[in-house]
Amino acid sequence: MAKAKKKAPAKKKPAAAAKTLEVLLVGSKVKATIKEADCNTGGDAVDGLNNWVHWLIKQATARAQANGRKTVRAHDFMVMG
Repeated sequence: MAKAKKKAPAKKKPAAAAKTLEVLLVGSKVKATIKEADCNTGGDAVDGLNNWVHWLIKQATARAQANGRKTVRAHDFMVMG
């Protein structure tokens, strides 16, 4: 009778991987729009833009809730300084 193999402990994900946000953008569309402006797209550009979109959504939902609404409207995305 063969002994059962011990399972190796699960590998922990690096801290950076734990903070990865779901991609909300179409990368090819972002790159095409940047190319139309006669610029190149860096390897981290889409990720940086995606992080900014997540931040905008967080700000907009907070503003809607602060105004007693559950519906996020276009003016909730206005950046106020």
